[in-house]
Amino acid sequence: MKFDINETLFQMLGAIKQTVGENWPEVKSAMNDFFQGRRTRLELLADFRIKNQITEVEFQSRLVDEKLLLNSELHVIAIISKAVAQKAANAAIDILNKAVKALIPF
Repeated sequence: MKFDINETLFQMLGAIKQTVGENWPEVKSAMNDFFQGRRTRLELLADFRIKNQITEVEFQSRLVDEKLLLNSELHVIAIISKAVAQKAANAAIDILNKAVKALIPF
């Protein structure tokens, strides 16, 4: 199986949509823009981990960075609470993490 960045981003957006609930219409455009801007970086990060070019520790560290950036982006929207922004960021990055882990050879 091959890593599919489009499907992963779709699922990440779905996790954010579910978390922000009724605020999704206000968040949708900003999140689409954010992920399109981060698409190449996330795809490279996943590819590096799947091919064991970076360690699990390095990968998790980069995911923390991505989660902080996403959390900050959600705060910019300013219509959702800090807790909801953090929960949405966690949910989205967890999907990326799971998608990559599923493809790492053991």
